[in-house]
Amino acid sequence: MMTRRQFLSRSVLCGTAAWLAGSMPGKLLAGTTQGKPLGIQLYMVLKAYQDDPMGTLKTLKVIGYSEIEAIVTSTAKTLHDQLNEAGLGCPSLHFDSLGIEPGIEAAHVLGTQYIVSSMLPSFMQKMDSKDKAPPTYSRDEAKRTAAFANQIGEKAKNAGLQYAYHNHHREFTDVGKGQTFYDVLLKETDPKLVKFELDCGWVHVGGKNPIDIFKANPGRIPLMHAKDFLPTHASNEHPGTELGRGTLDYQPILAAANQAGLKHCFVEQEGPYTRMSQLDAARIDFGYLRPLR
Repeated sequence: MMTRRQFLSRSVLCGTAAWLAGSMPGKLLAGTTQGKPLGIQLYMVLKAYQDDPMGTLKTLKVIGYSEIEAIVTSTAKTLHDQLNEAGLGCPSLHFDSLGIEPGIEAAHVLGTQYIVSSMLPSFMQKMDSKDKAPPTYSRDEAKRTAAFANQIGEKAKNAGLQYAYHNHHREFTDVGKGQTFYDVLLKETDPKLVKFELDCGWVHVGGKNPIDIFKANPGRIPLMHAKDFLPTHASNEHPGTELGRGTLDYQPILAAANQAGLKHCFVEQEGPYTRMSQLDAARIDFGYLRPLR
C-alpha cells in the first residue's frame, strides 16, 4: 500500500507546469452532525477500490456512507458513473494527482462543489522545475503558498467552484511572531476565494488542537477529515488507526466544527492496514461517528 505522498508524487500529470507559467509572475447541536451525511475520502479504500470498484463503492453505501471525497485514478466520467450506480454523492475532489486545469474539468464532470489541494506546498514544488528542494514551511514559504492558493481560488471561482486547502502536520510549524505556517495561510488568503479542509488528525500530530482552530475561524472551514493515529514516541512515525482507538475524542471536535459552519465530514484513515482490511476499518470508523450524528 503506497503512502499518500507516493501516490501523489507518481500521479501528477503534464499540463500543470503550463498552467503555472500562465498564472504565476443553521446552528447545530453540540457534539452532533445533526443529520449531515457522513462521507469518506476515496484514498482510504484505494486498494479495495482498485481491486473491485463497484463492489467497494456499494459496500461503502451499505455501511452507511452517503458521500465520497474523490480522487481520480482512471477518468472522472468512469468515477461519476460508478458513484451514480452506487448511489453515492461527491461534493469534493482532491485535484493534486491531476493538476489544476484537469482537476477543474474533473470537478465539473463529477458535479462537485469543492476542489481541494491535498499537499499544496509539495504540489507547488513539483510544478517549479527550478526548485527541487522539499518545502521549507517558513514564513516566506507560507506567504508564497497563500498567494498561490489565492490564484487557485480565483480560478476555481471563475469556474463556479470553491477551492479549499487541506493540511498535514507541517503546516503547524512555528514561523515566528507567535504564528504557525497555517496562521499565515489563514491571514494571507482571501476568505471568499480560499476555504479550508481541516484534517484533525494531522492537526493533532502537529501539536495543535482542532477545536481551537474551528472556534477561531468561523466560516472558513466547511470541510474536515476525521482521522486518528496510534500514540507513538517516534516523531517521524504516524501509524493510522480507526476512530475511537487512537488519541482524539471527536465529540467535542464535531461540536466546534458544527458551530464554525462545517458542511461535510469525511473519514480518512492512514495506513498501514495490518490489523484489518480497509473496508473493515471503514466500518469501524462509521460506527464510531454514527452516534455523534
